[in-house]
Amino acid sequence: MGKVVILGVFVADAGFRADRMPRMGETLLGNSFSLGPGGKGSNQAMACARSGADTHFITKLGQDDFAEMAQALWDNAGITAHAERCADSYTGAAFIFVLESSGDNAIIVSPGAGATITAADMDTQADLIRGASVFVTQLEQPMDAAIRALHIAKEAGVATILNPAPAAALPDGMLALCDYVTPNETETEALTGIAVATPEDAAHAAERLCELGVGTPIITMGEQGAYLQGHGMVPAIRAGNVVDTTGAGDAFNGGFAAALSRCETTLRAVQIGCATAGLSVTRAGAAASMPNWDKVERLL
Repeated sequence: MGKVVILGVFVADAGFRADRMPRMGETLLGNSFSLGPGGKGSNQAMACARSGADTHFITKLGQDDFAEMAQALWDNAGITAHAERCADSYTGAAFIFVLESSGDNAIIVSPGAGATITAADMDTQADLIRGASVFVTQLEQPMDAAIRALHIAKEAGVATILNPAPAAALPDGMLALCDYVTPNETETEALTGIAVATPEDAAHAAERLCELGVGTPIITMGEQGAYLQGHGMVPAIRAGNVVDTTGAGDAFNGGFAAALSRCETTLRAVQIGCATAGLSVTRAGAAASMPNWDKVERLL
């Protein structure tokens, strides 16, 4: 088992379930509320650690109760956190609306201290990144930090994964630093200009991502599964009724990274990612829904 280093943010997820989203100026009664740990990077670290990988997480926190929530979460999961505490900022938070009828979600993220992560911080963590088998980042922290970390990892021969979420315009050359890119349909369209609804659409978009420099594009497509360049569709693995899709993409990325760190083939790693995501959506919440490896293995 190799080491996985993940750059990202932690946020406290405030989750509201209701029959619909309120209109502007309207107040609705919700069906339930939950407060728990989230943030794409932290969620991916949770999925990775629960899959058995030696997982390290680089981030920043405030000095507040949400920071204590984060540290307790990571300690419990066996994640080694490299988390600077910032007295002049706050730990991130997210508003998560979950549609009661389907479990689909809409999210607003305020990264707080995570928004102050810099490229210089990545130079400080360079030895940690160079010592990884796999490096993972997303786009909830500043772009400059992600680019610098990818440069460090790529130059050291570390396998690099970019989960380009939330969708954003990327600087020229960034995708060429990525051995794997794992966008969903919306993020794929933002990167390529190609709308993705079918496997044929995904094939065209994946070719475009290769032209932009990506080593191996992997387009996650929810209930359809994931499109793996050079292979085609890898079917989704259903584990039960869908309760909450929050964190499904993070589950995929964490399971995928952990699988790569133990030298699984890319195809097998994608299958493991799909199984991890398939289990995660059967439980409410983000970090709380990340499955242990024994459950993923049984499902496979």
